[in-house]
Formats: sequence, structure tokens, C-alpha cells
Amino acid sequence: MTAPGTGTEPSRGPSLRGRTLVMSGGSRGIGLAIGVAAGRQGANVVLLAKTDAPDPRLPGTVHTAVAEIEAAGGQALGMVGDVRDEESVARTVRAAVDRFGGIDVCINNASALALDATEDLSAKRFDLMQQIQLRGTFLLTRACLPHLRVSDNPHVLSLAPPLNLSPTWLGRHPAYTTAKYGMTLLTLGWAAEQATHGIAANCLWPESTIATAAVANLLGGTEALDRSRGPEIVADAAVEILTRPARECTGNTFLDVDVLAQAGLTDLSSYGGGPTPHYDIFVDEPGA
Repeated sequence: MTAPGTGTEPSRGPSLRGRTLVMSGGSRGIGLAIGVAAGRQGANVVLLAKTDAPDPRLPGTVHTAVAEIEAAGGQALGMVGDVRDEESVARTVRAAVDRFGGIDVCINNASALALDATEDLSAKRFDLMQQIQLRGTFLLTRACLPHLRVSDNPHVLSLAPPLNLSPTWLGRHPAYTTAKYGMTLLTLGWAAEQATHGIAANCLWPESTIATAAVANLLGGTEALDRSRGPEIVADAAVEILTRPARECTGNTFLDVDVLAQAGLTDLSSYGGGPTPHYDIFVDEPGA
């Protein structure tokens, strides 16, 4: 496998050329990086995202994301909507099928982040996390399933962590942990439920923090960004997973670095983060 951003396809598995991906979120950050990486291979990428107009607090809109994916070589369709809303999801899936003829990949990327302790977290923020992470993931995957069943290499990929039951993580931010682990449990459940249909369902999570607006705003500003890898590392790992045969790769909770190592890439310096990247939430440091 080559370094990120070179436009060279991974050495393993087929390309995503002509494949149709439906993703929640994707206006910025990891989701956008996945969309661009897939576009570079010639994929069709359909985004369901809320950001229609520029927001001074956050970079990018669904429209700028479409432009970036198409500039990378893919085809893209941006749908403005809310993954929590059943009709928004249904409309997005219909549009994907009408435009591209089917769906090969469902990516559950949208997520809300609030790391407050229990007594400091409002009920509104609690509900938002559960509704986006759980309801949204459920609605999008459920709507894609009939179309995935007729794909010859169908994948569900959720940006969700391994189930680390250490008291350190269980006690640090229980509400957020519940929302993200819920995504993981749903995805592992689909791996079992859909096995006879040959639909792969896997989770992917970064080993290190990723240089996104969320890290800058919530996890430590400039210092945190300096020790964070670029979102391209998760994107390259996602593409590697999605090009594997679905029946041979399902029911996993992957870290990005492990996926890339399996593909032959162990020098991660080009992704940034310096000599000692900051480990992400739910990832134990060696020796911890």
C-alpha cells in the first residue's frame, strides 16, 4: 500500500470504481476524507448531511464535499437532511438508487460528541447523541439493506470503537460511551444477522486522535492537533476494508493502524501526528 494522497489504489483487493457508497455526514473530517479516497478510486458517493450553508464555526458543507469528491475523480450526490429523520433517510436511499442504480456500501459516520460527566450533561445533549449514533445508524443501515443484498460485495462500515470495558473508559463519559458502543453493538449484530446474505458489517476506529474540528474545539486545541494524525489514515483504512471480499471480512472492530499494517503499510509518518501521537478515546496506550 502506498502513502496517502498519492492516488494509487491499495495493493489488496478490487477497486471501488463504479461502487455506490451512502454515508451519513461527510461534510468535513473523517467522513469527507473517506468520500474523497473513494472518489479517487472512481466510486459514487452519496452524502446525507445537515450542513447546507457555511458555518463560521465549522469548515465545509455538503455541497463543498460533493465538489471535493468529484475533483478527486468520483461522482457524488449531496442530500441535505437529518439521519435521525426516517423520511430524510428514505429520500437519500431512493436518490442513490435512482442516480446510480443501487447501493454497495453503507457508511455510518455521523456522530455527536459530548464528553461531559453525568451530572454535567443536559438531557438534550444526551438525547442528541443517542439519536444520531443509535437511531441514525439503525435507520440508514435498515434502509440500505434491501439494496445491499443484491450487491456482489456489500459492506456496512460504522465509525465506532472496539468494546473496551475497562473502568477507565466506562467511567470517563458514560453517556457518550453508551452511544458509541451502541453503534458497535448494532454493527456486530448486523454481521451475525446478515451473514447468510453475505453482507459484511465492520467497525473502524482510529488509534490516535484525528486532526478535525471536533478535536480542535473539544479535545485540546492546537496541542491536540499537533499530536493528531490526518483523517486520511482512517480513509485509507476504510477503503482497504471496503475492497475486501464481504464474506471473508465481517464482524470485526478494527483500528486503522491494524488494517493498514495488514495491507503492508507500517510507516505512518506521512499521516502526521509527530513521533508520539495522542491515543484516541477508548484506545489503551501500550502498557496501560
